[in-house]
Amino acid sequence: MAPFLQMYGQNVDSLKVQHKLSYKSFIAPAALLVTGAFLLNSEINGDIQTKSGRVFGTTFSSGADNIFPFVPIAQIYMGKSLGFAPKTNYRNQTVNILVANTASVIVTEIAKRIAKRERPDLSDNLSFPSGHSAVAFTNATLLYYEYKDSNFWYASSGFLFAGATAAFRLANNKHYASDVLAGAGIGMASGIIFSHVSPLKSFRVSKKTNTTAFVYPQVGNLIGLGAIINPNF
Repeated sequence: MAPFLQMYGQNVDSLKVQHKLSYKSFIAPAALLVTGAFLLNSEINGDIQTKSGRVFGTTFSSGADNIFPFVPIAQIYMGKSLGFAPKTNYRNQTVNILVANTASVIVTEIAKRIAKRERPDLSDNLSFPSGHSAVAFTNATLLYYEYKDSNFWYASSGFLFAGATAAFRLANNKHYASDVLAGAGIGMASGIIFSHVSPLKSFRVSKKTNTTAFVYPQVGNLIGLGAIINPNF
């Protein structure tokens, strides 16, 4: 593996933790996961869903929950233009976004197929945990760690969209409270890990290469990310 990485300009020593990663960082995501698991087969879960239907109405439908998860990505890229100092450059931001979201989607998809929890609207049995919430909180967490040292309020704003995503998943009758809480926990954990660990920090095809990448959302039956990579040799 090491010769392969070195051949493509990857410094094996760059697979390292950039800043000290403490177990305290995972208290919030762990609490969300535990709470979600606790509610999974409880009456409280159903009660919350019933009250959500009363608040939003049984015919409520909105596609906003397909957009909100990706707003923090735009904020990550736009922050520098707005006068805030990012922790990393565009290349590392793109890598972190791709890797963190991929990790979140893989974990949630595996968990969905293990849990086989039926959705509130009975459309399928892939309710637990919420993939939309996982992606939303992944990106909100990446935004937070990217700009928290520059502007706390801008860095934290992504959680408004992440929270809105979770709320709309309930309102659209696609998830229970347990699902969005567990998804949020998975997303936060992934965002924290890949905000501290930069696995491809020094990756470059060659020393003279200036490669750019554009990340865009893919929304359909499954939620995810696509990328257009433009190598410039």
